[in-house]
Amino acid sequence: MLLLPGLLRRARAPPRLPPRRHLSRLLDRYGFVAPPPPPASLTPSPREPPRAAAADSAAAKKRRAKKPPYRPPSLLDRGGRPPARSDLPFDFRFSYTESTPASKPIGLREPKYSPFGPGRLDRPWTGLCAPAVDATLRDVAAEDPLPDAEKGLEEARRRERERVLGEPLTPAERAFLVEKCQKNRTKRQINLGRDGLTHNMLNDVHNNWKSCEAIRVKCLGVPTVDMQNVCHQLEDKTGGLIIHRHGGQLILYRGRHYNPKKRPVIPLMLWKPAEPIYPRLIRTTIEGLTVEETKQMRKKGLHVPVLTKLAKNGYYASLVPMVRDAFLTDELVRIDCKGLPKSDYRKIGVKLRDLVPCILVSFDKEQILYGGERNTEAYKIKHRSHFLQLLTQMVQQ
Repeated sequence: MLLLPGLLRRARAPPRLPPRRHLSRLLDRYGFVAPPPPPASLTPSPREPPRAAAADSAAAKKRRAKKPPYRPPSLLDRGGRPPARSDLPFDFRFSYTESTPASKPIGLREPKYSPFGPGRLDRPWTGLCAPAVDATLRDVAAEDPLPDAEKGLEEARRRERERVLGEPLTPAERAFLVEKCQKNRTKRQINLGRDGLTHNMLNDVHNNWKSCEAIRVKCLGVPTVDMQNVCHQLEDKTGGLIIHRHGGQLILYRGRHYNPKKRPVIPLMLWKPAEPIYPRLIRTTIEGLTVEETKQMRKKGLHVPVLTKLAKNGYYASLVPMVRDAFLTDELVRIDCKGLPKSDYRKIGVKLRDLVPCILVSFDKEQILYGGERNTEAYKIKHRSHFLQLLTQMVQQ
């Protein structure tokens, strides 16, 4: 009975908290009290957006169009601009010295894709060139208008060239321009390589004519076999004048009345078009010979002494007179082309066939074999004037 009051007092007393253990006795000695919390008026409370506004913002994010990915600029993208129009009065070709309109191909290696790009030029691409005159036949009974139109273009080109060139240069002016274009005076130079005078090279010539009256042109490789054609095409297509020539180095003068601000519009080719398919250069049998005689002639030609050995990217202007003189005494001529690309010595073979003229016998073992005409006496009479001219030059020297 004595224990009952004590138990009642313990039950009424508030429960005691467990003693706190501190690592330091400072809290026991000094009564540190935590600062009171700030008043509710100073604590910012985030405002909850209304449900309608939140729903509208979510719908706006969904409706927002995605940013298109980055697209690098392209030369093929015209941006809605009209195609370029050029008043140059000649057909646009990739190369003006290595392609002749007289040689007709027998097929194309690809469809007629214009190398100027789709919709960039108002001239159609025929697979070989972009003609200045529309070659579409309007009426079967009508006469062909192309010859008259081409003559008109040539006449207009000649008059424009004469107007731009103006009066002829005096010897002092010519010597000054030639000296100004030498290697020790300027580094401006246009290199004419195995592709010859290309269409984009015309733009390079006019760009150099902006700041100088004359430009140096260095010719090497296959086109130098016919330097006369190279000089003619340079003057004809650019409208300039060659005032100096030393080997493969030419000085091209722009003219007295040339205005860089009124230069012609030259659309650039974006890629090199594929070469068309031409007939085979080497026939199975040579005209007038049987198959066995042709084989014997090719075997014999491989043992003929070499006339000359061609260097890679050399100067071949002396090749034509050399072959002509060799045919005065020999029936077969062999030219060593080791180290040259196959396309290069094939082009050289075609040029010599047309310039000498002669018959292509073989391209075996990187050698060019030529055969003279069957009637050697007639060939000697035909080229006797050239032989006498060489003798006269030797006597004068």
